[in-house]
This record gives sequence, C-alpha cells and structure tokens, in this order.
Amino acid sequence: MTASAAPAALLARVPERLLALTDRRRIAVLPLKGVIGGALRAPEVVRTLDRLRENGHVRAVVLDVDSPGGAATGSEALYLAVRRLAGTKPVVAWVRGTGASGAYFFACGATRVLAFPSAIIGSIGVISARPVLVEALRRVGASVLVTKTGPFKDLGAPWREPTEAERAKEQDLVDRIFARFTGAVASARRLDDEGMRRVTTGEVWLADQAVELGLVDALGEEEDALAEAQRLAGLPRRRLMRLQRRKTLAQRLGVPGAGMGPPGPRWLAELEGWMGVPTLRL
Repeated sequence: MTASAAPAALLARVPERLLALTDRRRIAVLPLKGVIGGALRAPEVVRTLDRLRENGHVRAVVLDVDSPGGAATGSEALYLAVRRLAGTKPVVAWVRGTGASGAYFFACGATRVLAFPSAIIGSIGVISARPVLVEALRRVGASVLVTKTGPFKDLGAPWREPTEAERAKEQDLVDRIFARFTGAVASARRLDDEGMRRVTTGEVWLADQAVELGLVDALGEEEDALAEAQRLAGLPRRRLMRLQRRKTLAQRLGVPGAGMGPPGPRWLAELEGWMGVPTLRL
C-alpha cells in the first residue's frame, strides 16, 4: 500500500466505526425463571414484554427460560404477551434448564424454540389437585358448617368428599384449559393429530427427544440462541441489553429463597412447582 493509499483506507473505515459506536439496535435478553405464580410473576413479565415490543431500539428478544410452569392463567397471559411481541420482532425462547407445562406454553408464542441439550421439555397437560381432610377432621372431632347460594359455590372444599357432579365440573374446567394449551402447541409447532397425541401424555423429555417430537427447533447453548436472534433480526453486529430484576442484598449473598420474601403462598407455589418436574442430577 502506498503512502497516499494508507490514509484513504483509514478514512474508509471511519464511517463503519462511527456506525458501530452510534448503533443503538439491541438484542434484549429476558430471564424467565421460577414457578409461574411464585418467583415468576406473570403481570410484571407481561408489562416488560409489552415495553420491549414498543421499544424501537430492541430488534430481537431472547427469553432465557428455566421454569416448571405454574398457574394456568399466568401461563396463558405470558403466552399471549410473547406472541404479541413475536408479531413485531423475532423472539427466541431458549430453555436453559426446564421448560415444562406453563413454561412450554408461553415458549410456544416465540418465533423459534431452542434448548440446552440436557434441558427438560414437555409436561403438556393440566392438573387440579387439592387435599381432602375429611378423615383428619373426623379424628379431631371437628366439622364445618357451610351456608351457600349454589351447589358449586364450595367446589373443591377440602372438608368433604366431592360429589359426582363436582368431579364432572372440575374435569370440564381442566379439559377446557387443556384445549387452550394444546391449541397453542398445535398451532405453533404445526403438529397433526398424531403428533399431538404423542406429546400430550403429560410426560417430559430431554431436549434431543423434544427436537425429534417437533417441540423444539434445535439444540444449542446461549451463544446459539443469541446468534439465531441476530440472524432473524438481520443485525450486522450484536449488542445486548440484559434485563434483570433488582436483587436484594440477601439474593446477592446467595441466601436460598431470598427472592421469595416471607413464607407464604408463593413459597408453596415454588415448592409444589419444582417438585412436580423430574430433576436430573449428576
């Protein structure tokens, strides 16, 4: 290169460097971890997803998923919010550890679903469970007096056995929620009736099996999910915006359960949610 050509080459690179410095386009990374209704609070996440949809600087979103599912209403609210977001910009749902039940439900709203090779996927189903304390009350000599306005007003009451009509009503509710869940899966994953029968048994699979079943698009690590988001958004360079909830001092110190606050319903939801999904340990 001649002496006169060297400055010209440097000048040619100036606009590119300037563009890199002034490029405000970002890939947002949003962690979605914990039980829906426990540590993962659906209303807060929905608001965040809607803000990302309206943010012109955010060109793609990666959902970092590690959740066993949770409340049916919250799961569907998240699914609808993710689908709205994916309607305006690419969304990659990457399952880091567990993407089961309601967590898989909301992942179906994404543009693409990727999973870490040893991630747990599935548990496509709905369950309603409650304790029946009739014998315990009888042993302590206690009873419950009920005054109600309709035959189903105390549906699910633990102090008595359910009637056949109540069992049928509860099953109908479960079936209707299940239909909404499976409708989202069938639409997102383009599965026919036979494919849906294979995946709606309530069981879970490792990620490679989930790929074979059509529940996941590909295996990958976080880097692969980011690369996919960049590709889908057509971005020449990768700039990330990582969203995190502000951690308390106890959380920063690693105190178990610090993010859950004092013991209460959310603690029970977390415990019940994680106990319902098989955990692989080495």
